Amino acid sequence: MKLSLALLKAIALLLILSLIAIGCGSNGDTSPNTETLETSDSTAGLPGEGVSFKMARANWADGYFHAALFRMLLQRLGYEVNDPAEKELAPNIAYIAMADGDIDFWTNSWFPNHNSWLINQLSDGSLVGDHISRIGGFMSAGLLQGYFITKSFAEKYGIRTMDDMNRNADVIVAYDADDFDPGNGIMDMYACPEAWTCDDIIRSQIAFSGLDKIKPILASYEAMFAEAISKIDEGKPVLIHSWSPSPYITQLQPGEKVMWIGVEEVIDDSNPLGRPGGEGWDQRPGQANISADSCLYIVDNGMCQTGFKPADIVVTARNDLLDNHPVAKKLFEVATIEPIVVAQMITRVQNQEDPEDLALEWIADNSELVDGWLAEARAAA
Repeated sequence: MKLSLALLKAIALLLILSLIAIGCGSNGDTSPNTETLETSDSTAGLPGEGVSFKMARANWADGYFHAALFRMLLQRLGYEVNDPAEKELAPNIAYIAMADGDIDFWTNSWFPNHNSWLINQLSDGSLVGDHISRIGGFMSAGLLQGYFITKSFAEKYGIRTMDDMNRNADVIVAYDADDFDPGNGIMDMYACPEAWTCDDIIRSQIAFSGLDKIKPILASYEAMFAEAISKIDEGKPVLIHSWSPSPYITQLQPGEKVMWIGVEEVIDDSNPLGRPGGEGWDQRPGQANISADSCLYIVDNGMCQTGFKPADIVVTARNDLLDNHPVAKKLFEVATIEPIVVAQMITRVQNQEDPEDLALEWIADNSELVDGWLAEARAAA
């Protein structure tokens, strides 16, 4: 049977339309599924293909950038890694979560501050530190922390250390007149939230040095800092714990508005409060290379005695991850970054920029360095 030319054209048109519909899906979009193509192309044949890791990030914004950075680096090796924003934890939870297997790693360890979390006991009698390890030197000695005091107040009373404050009756009266609980003879300092570990170190230092006229206030750091910076801008006396790299240092402006204030004796391993793991809060020598322009207590060796040793910000991961995935382990070992870079990124995060966007930008701007890390990691396969 012969078909008319018109009917043949109609059938051909229907076949073409059917093929288009099959290729595009029911939404009529004629563009290819680029997400699927990119995922397939980018992970095919890579050492991490088919392996998923669970990560978390710290519940302070300073750690958001490098959490996003490590996630993207691992993804470039083929690993599947969840968005760290899904699990935002304080360290007292994070280390137990890693030991229990709820997460595999995080990038927000501060050592020696966090040493005490490694001795917590699990339900099976093992210790947290039996299951996890610090790895690499992402920001070795990259974190400086200590105590700051309003510069004009320190100059007025000749203050160099917190010990000076504690033994000077005039300082106590003047400071106490405008703190949390005025008139009680105690100077309230802005410390940090409980469960960050810095709260334990601060309280231990106060007990160790017998600073009975200074009381640390432990609360939301953001709220405390906002109040503190407002008082500092008004020239009122403030004693506050803070750290660098962080956006807080930018606002505090050491040498202009505030000064690093020292402690005369740095806490050792004597654990004056008798806390579990308190021996690990030893901060000796408790010094940093900070100039006299912003430090009140320069000791004989020319160092600023802040009361804290410079901390390492590094990755901590489950031992089974490190044992079974040498490529990921090597990446953790070789990736390092300058603290000034992190400080810049932290400030941008504070200004509401997306940490993932910042990580992508940094990777693009440092492609040669990143390619080197990835090559070293792949070579460990």
